[in-house]
Amino acid sequence: MGSNKLKVLLIEDDAIEVMKLKRAIKKLEMQHHLIEAKNGEEALTILKDENVVPDIIFLDLNMPRINGIEFLKILKEDEVLRYLPTIILTTSSNRKDVLECYKHGVAGYILKPLKYEDYVQKIERTLNYWSQNELIKA
Repeated sequence: MGSNKLKVLLIEDDAIEVMKLKRAIKKLEMQHHLIEAKNGEEALTILKDENVVPDIIFLDLNMPRINGIEFLKILKEDEVLRYLPTIILTTSSNRKDVLECYKHGVAGYILKPLKYEDYVQKIERTLNYWSQNELIKA
């Protein structure tokens, strides 16, 4: 079964978390293209460039300027970008956060596990799943 190479936008302000995702993708020998944004504002700037529109978004919740939920609200108001599958990748298991994210149309909510091996496994499953999906091109 073939899988598509994905353009993944990671919106994450923690450099260690960015490095961890890059390392996981490399370890899994996946050929996905990772685009990085340090916060919601930077991500919105990136998304204005039609040549860079990602296939999926990994979004952290706790960020400066525009937090994850605020970013999600802005994204879902856009006629084109609202269809981008957005997966929350966070340490917050707060039920209020989970409900708020699903209310605003997230495609998934993934808790970052403490063990690196568990993290790699979650990233592998998620990227494999989305690379098999029929995605709407923005």
